[in-house]
Amino acid sequence: MTSLLPSATLPSAAPATRPLPRALARLLSLDDFEAAARRRLPRPIFGYVAGAAEDNQSLHSNRQAFARYAFAPRVLVDVSRRSQQTELFGRRYASPFGIAPMGISALSAYRGDIVLARAAREQGIPAILSGTSLIPLEDVIREAPGTWFQAYLPGDPQRIDALVERARRAGYETLVLTVDIPVSANRENNVRTGFSTPLKPSLRLAWDGMTRPRWLAGTFLRTLLSHGMPHFENSFATRGAPIVSASVLRDFTARDHLDWEHVARIRRQWPGTLIIKGILHPQDAALARRHGADGIIVSNHGGRQLDGAISPLRALPGVAEAAGGMTVMMDSGVRRGGDVLKALALGARFVFVGRPFNYAAAVGAEAGVSHAIGLLRAEVDRNMAMLGINDLREMNADLLAREALPAD
Repeated sequence: MTSLLPSATLPSAAPATRPLPRALARLLSLDDFEAAARRRLPRPIFGYVAGAAEDNQSLHSNRQAFARYAFAPRVLVDVSRRSQQTELFGRRYASPFGIAPMGISALSAYRGDIVLARAAREQGIPAILSGTSLIPLEDVIREAPGTWFQAYLPGDPQRIDALVERARRAGYETLVLTVDIPVSANRENNVRTGFSTPLKPSLRLAWDGMTRPRWLAGTFLRTLLSHGMPHFENSFATRGAPIVSASVLRDFTARDHLDWEHVARIRRQWPGTLIIKGILHPQDAALARRHGADGIIVSNHGGRQLDGAISPLRALPGVAEAAGGMTVMMDSGVRRGGDVLKALALGARFVFVGRPFNYAAAVGAEAGVSHAIGLLRAEVDRNMAMLGINDLREMNADLLAREALPAD
């Protein structure tokens, strides 16, 4: 069931460019934000954001997949009328990408979830609020109407119903169900960098905080003084446990019995747009369509769940074919405007980017996220011109060539 709100509900074009702080002006690509965030954030927090599962096979494969395709551009085409505006579920967005859901973003930047959502709205793109966020979903949508909400389903139908109803009452119109987490992943990287769930005070964490005073004062202590100890606010209809509570682990278990009947139950209850995130197999795309989903996000959770899972870019063609007319989106591994266009050529209508925008929030708050969005938007625009296209609907597989890499 798609939203019937008019396109004008969100800005459809980027706002006027504002002077950049000198520190941000030196950041020229999304990858530059990662290096800057590494210096800014305590090692455990940065490790949580940057890390993936087990041996990082899927994490690396997500990036390598893009290198397997080369562009075959057309030349001497008048591209002076090019536009990257994209219509999605009845809304018009300024670019074909948005901000993926990321848990505990408020530990990377002060009020991080609001920072991400407000920057996205200002720049005319969607942001998805994570179900493992630390700011109440009601506060986020109040600051940034049009934000999407991503839910990790609780383990029993009553809690599922209550969470879905809470999101509806708050004013969310797009619900994203993440379905690739029947059990918690083996994130050895978190252990090695000192991050734990629940977050346990330690000498390492204290030292890392003290040696990064800007983060300590500007994010952590400011949060404690203004809002108290962070809680997982949006996992259930009621407030979840504080991030230091031992009950956090219990709250995130008991999902291994969830199945498509739970999706059908939510479809009957949810009046807005319903999206299934975490699809990699064509048969699951067909099942999502059969159960009433309006769209799917092809995703391996940024490599953070099943290590060795196929990269979403490689899965895209088969999944898009099985999806029929359903809207297909993608995340995991997108870092350049060229990546965005390759995903569109292989069957995605839209893509989402996660970690780089988290880093941008850590480095430069809302201005940092807006700068990162602008960099990616400029890359899409330049690449469209050099590929010889004016409209994103012209971006198809004819403009790609499969590269014969040694790994093939």
